[in-house]
Amino acid sequence: MSAKPLSVLIVEDDPVFAEFVRQMVLALGEHLPCAPRWVDSAEKALECLRESGSDLMLLDYHLPGANGLEVLEQIRHLPPPQPAVIMLTGSGNENVAVEAMKRGARDYLCKADLDLPPLLRALRNALAQKQLAEEIARFDAQNRADLELARQLQHSLLPDAYPAFPRSASIAESCFRFSHRFYPATELAGDFFSILPLSDYCAGIFICDVMGHGVRSALVTAMVRALVDQTALAATGPGEFLGEMNRRLSALLKPAGGPMFATAAYLAVDALTRRVRYASAGHPPALHLRRTVGEVEPLRVPPPPGPALGLFPNAAYATGEAPLAEGDVILLFTDGLYEVPGVDGLEEYGQERLVAAARHYRHLPPAELCDALIGSVRDFAGGTPFADDICLLSLEVAAPPPAAEQEAPALASKERLTGPASNSEKGTSPAGGQSFARS
Repeated sequence: MSAKPLSVLIVEDDPVFAEFVRQMVLALGEHLPCAPRWVDSAEKALECLRESGSDLMLLDYHLPGANGLEVLEQIRHLPPPQPAVIMLTGSGNENVAVEAMKRGARDYLCKADLDLPPLLRALRNALAQKQLAEEIARFDAQNRADLELARQLQHSLLPDAYPAFPRSASIAESCFRFSHRFYPATELAGDFFSILPLSDYCAGIFICDVMGHGVRSALVTAMVRALVDQTALAATGPGEFLGEMNRRLSALLKPAGGPMFATAAYLAVDALTRRVRYASAGHPPALHLRRTVGEVEPLRVPPPPGPALGLFPNAAYATGEAPLAEGDVILLFTDGLYEVPGVDGLEEYGQERLVAAARHYRHLPPAELCDALIGSVRDFAGGTPFADDICLLSLEVAAPPPAAEQEAPALASKERLTGPASNSEKGTSPAGGQSFARS
């Protein structure tokens, strides 16, 4: 069975020349079977394209009421598929030809030199360019659809509510009050955080920033997400948690064929002992807002600092510890929050400004505190869009319920006899984590 002839629309106001062109197109049948149609105006050409479309178009530059360049501009706004256009010029004006190509024409021919070989060449080239452009458009559309699906899946796997401590309490009665803001720089984010209910009164918080953007970093982010709950089951403290995460992630990233890593921090916050234990893998230190004394201090781990996850499989991570008071706030964030250039482009917002802003806004509730810090960074940058993912989480220590106050003396007595309990000794085996990556 022979292939279906290509539809060719001839747009020419001179009926004699139009018939000449039609006969030449038919004469190409042995090499390029075509079914030519003829219209004599730009209006009829556009109407024809809207109704039935066309594979190819031979378009005269001089038309009544409109020139060929204007028709090309209107064709560009038609829904696909659009015809591959070859401009026919009477004078061979190269300026017209160049402008036609800029507006989407695939080739041009001078009417005075029109012959079968150049016509066949022009039609074949135009058709090949059209097919390539359509293939690229399909590929781009599929990529966009895949990215959108991946973005939706990332978000659909994330809960919309924070856990309460204890679990039987309402959010208003929880020992910890959370708020966060998340601004991805691209469709797929490389930043995220998880809140792990380690016990009724202990929260584990993990924050991570995978290098780069796009699909590659999103895949690593998905791997890290999967590892968080698995690793927390066996970890006895923040340093051990990050060490095991690093070993597992290094094994997964080793076959990747290129450097890939993630900075991370992990905190275990206990409402009964009023202490926070923390470790860092090359991540910016969390800020401790001590509201009662008006101080803001970074939570720095003992030296040597641990490297980012995925770089060295046997890396060790030290654990630091600090006391907490009712009303204290802990801020965790990724470096996209402060590595933002100012309006002049010469200086970044920086960690010092972030500490100063946190001290200034320390009295605000968690949600308002997050908004104020983001607003401070935006003002410094002059409102320009963020170039990197931004993840910001605040945890406020609230008063524990009366039942929890009764448990605290017994736990303190045990620690005086046996020393500080590990996470597992305190009954802190996680019962499932909650991850967040949207505002």
